[in-house]
Amino acid sequence: MSKRSKVVALSGALIIATTSIGGVMASSHREAPLISGDPGADNTDVYAFVSPNAPNTLTIIASWSPNQEPAGGPNFYPFDDAVRYEIHVDNNGDGKGDVNYDFRFKKQTKATNAFGIPTYLYNDGPLTSLTDPNWLVPQTYTIARNGTRIASGLRTPPANIGPRSTPAYEANLGSKAVHTLGNGMKVFAGQRDDSFFVDTGSIFDLGGLRPFNPAHLLPLAAEAGVDGTGGFNVNSIAIQVPIQQLTKDHALPTGPNDPDAVLGVWAAASRQKHTKLNANGTVSTSGKWQQVSRLGNPLVNEVIIPRVRKDYWNSKTPAGDKEFAKYYRTPELAALVNYLYPTLPDARTTGREDLVAILLTGLDLRDVGGPINLNKTGTTLADELRVNTGIKPNAAGACVFGDATGGTPSRLGVLAADLCGFPNGRRLLDDVTDIELRAVADGYGPVVNSFYKTLTPNLTPNNTIGDGVNQNDMPFLSAFPYIGTPHQGYEHSHHRLGPVPS
Repeated sequence: MSKRSKVVALSGALIIATTSIGGVMASSHREAPLISGDPGADNTDVYAFVSPNAPNTLTIIASWSPNQEPAGGPNFYPFDDAVRYEIHVDNNGDGKGDVNYDFRFKKQTKATNAFGIPTYLYNDGPLTSLTDPNWLVPQTYTIARNGTRIASGLRTPPANIGPRSTPAYEANLGSKAVHTLGNGMKVFAGQRDDSFFVDTGSIFDLGGLRPFNPAHLLPLAAEAGVDGTGGFNVNSIAIQVPIQQLTKDHALPTGPNDPDAVLGVWAAASRQKHTKLNANGTVSTSGKWQQVSRLGNPLVNEVIIPRVRKDYWNSKTPAGDKEFAKYYRTPELAALVNYLYPTLPDARTTGREDLVAILLTGLDLRDVGGPINLNKTGTTLADELRVNTGIKPNAAGACVFGDATGGTPSRLGVLAADLCGFPNGRRLLDDVTDIELRAVADGYGPVVNSFYKTLTPNLTPNNTIGDGVNQNDMPFLSAFPYIGTPHQGYEHSHHRLGPVPS
């Protein structure tokens, strides 16, 4: 039986394909059955990159609480006071956190408005500062590093409500929520635009990629991609840390081949094990902390880990990821792409040591005669976002191999010889959906294939596939915290009209 006849009748194979490939829609938005019902603790994305305008620092951004409707008042989307939000850094390659930041939040709810009347309002006047008395539910947070508190009473900004409630949002509120600590670390926590961009609508529709619609088993006319996460917000925590505070030897790396230059990064969220619903409508928590969500590399829990193990994976730490290596070596997604796009050359469905190397250990170009260690941390298999802090970007955030000026940043990162892009860390502009789709489909492109000829095939046109969404719907900021301004409730839309620029 041909590939087409096996699934074109919408038999069980295509139904499975729909469920699984649909997971590629978002880096980690609603990816597992249990955590999808707990959005306040649900990791969405992690980014880690050497700061282009402060190259002796590392910026780490972690986001939670997906698909926030900007007009979702009056409660909007604060951080969950009962969740411990975490950012972890592994500086010796063992898959365990060596530098660990914990963030705890607390709302201060005012029972009455400015007239002394019991209120349902979020604010009872314009909010022009973080301490504005018109804000009726302000939120503050504390930070601990390796269990020791390093900051407290830091303020988050309010939600971006509208021109009356939050005029000049970025100037009055967003930028004012950047705090500089005594150790030189900068921190921000608050609502931001969802920086992940992907065509959720088409991918959920039986694994469609609009530009490749004619090649699908159920063909449609080719179309430009539509950003399905456009117009939505998330809650983000961003930190900018002097690199020497993170490295094993507490020193700046001397270059990309410094043995302490590569750091592994992931984020997580934990809850206490016991929750009590009180008769007065409040909730109490107690007991040991249990991790309920985590994220390192984008899309791993969506398209690599099977549905029945996704929440279990969320509960584990990277140090034990050897347990899941078989799913990297025999990726279901590769088989699904082969079935759904029968005219494309078949990608390998077994023996995928390339995915193990890229996502679980990192790559050392010196292993294949290259000049540098890109981001390999060793032999321990661990899902971490690996970033080489000895590879310095230019002012635009790029470091193009073979270009003395550093070149222009490419959304395709290392696939386009931009060694400051994914999978060497992850910048906000990196198109991780297209990068990982091409990798899984064995369409690595000529740059990576020139180094790893047998490990990373360069099938055509697999090396051009993508969802057609090539950039975020909101511009990024030029300085920390870099993430775009959150969408406003008063004026917002969820889909860009017309073609998305390439």
